[in-house]
Amino acid sequence: MEPNWALARKRQNLEQRARIVQTIRAFFVEQGYLEVETPHRLPGNAPEPHIDAEQSGDWFLQTSPELCMKRLLAAGYPKLFQIGRCWRQGERGRRHLPEFSLLEWYRTDGTYLDLMEECERLLRRLVPSGVLTWAEQEIDVASAWERLTVDDAFRRYAGISASAALDAGEFDLLLAERIEPKLGTTTPTLLYDYPAPLAALARRKPDNPRLAERFELYVAGLELANGFSELTDPLEQRQRFVQDEAARSAAGKPGYPIPEKFLAELGGIESAAGIALGVDRLVMLLTGAEDIAKVVTFTPEEL
Repeated sequence: MEPNWALARKRQNLEQRARIVQTIRAFFVEQGYLEVETPHRLPGNAPEPHIDAEQSGDWFLQTSPELCMKRLLAAGYPKLFQIGRCWRQGERGRRHLPEFSLLEWYRTDGTYLDLMEECERLLRRLVPSGVLTWAEQEIDVASAWERLTVDDAFRRYAGISASAALDAGEFDLLLAERIEPKLGTTTPTLLYDYPAPLAALARRKPDNPRLAERFELYVAGLELANGFSELTDPLEQRQRFVQDEAARSAAGKPGYPIPEKFLAELGGIESAAGIALGVDRLVMLLTGAEDIAKVVTFTPEEL
C-alpha cells in the first residue's frame, strides 16, 4: 500500500520542529524557569472580545494557559514556562489553526522590557547563524532589533496616530494592511506601548496611563508573540472583564463566566510579566515553510 505522501513529506519539518522544541526547553531550564502543565479544560477563559473558545461539555477548552499560570505565580512560583495546546474557534488559514501550540512564560521579577530581552536571546539561540530566511526575506537576528512604539508605527506607515485610528474604528484594519507587512523585514521588530483600551491583561504605564506596557514581536511581517507587564490589581482586572463581556454580548457572542478564583488570587502577585509565543509560527519561520499546514502533523482537514 502506498504511504500517505502528504504526511511523509512533512518528516523533515517535523524532525526540525522536535529539535526546536528541545532547544526551547533547554533555554528556559537554563534560565531558571520551571516547566509546568496546567489543565486544558476550564470552567471559563479570559473574556476577550475577539477570541472565541471551543465548548467542552459545560466547560471550555483553553484559549491560553494564562489564568492558571498566573495563579501559580501568586502561589509563590517565580519563573514558569509551558508549551501546550490551545484552541480558538474560527481560526484557520495559512498562518492560523483552530488547535495550535503556545509557548508561554511568566516571571515575577521583571517587566515587559525583560521579556523583550528574553525574546532576543531565545531567537538568537534558535538561529545560531544569526540570519533566517522566510518568504524570500533575510532577517538579521544577531544585530540590534528594531523597537518601535505603536503610535510611531501608525504615524510612519498609516499617516495617522494610533489613538485617532482607534477612535475611528480603523486600528485593526490599518495594523493588518499597512503596518504589519512593514515590521520585522530586516531585523525582528518589537512593537510596544499599545493604547490602554487594547491593554488586555497588561498594566498601564505608570508615567502615562493612556498606554499599556504591552508589546508584540514581528518577524518578516509575521506576528510571533504577545507579551506585557501584568496587571495585578484585581479590581481593575474585574472591571476590564466586565467591559469585555459587555463587548462580547453587544457583538452577539456567548458569554463566559468571570474567573473568580483567578481574581481572588491575583492580588497575591506584586509585579510580573508574561508572554505567549506561537510555536507553530516559530517553526514556520525556522523551517522556511510558508503554510502552517507543513509544520504540524495533521490539520483539521486531514483528520
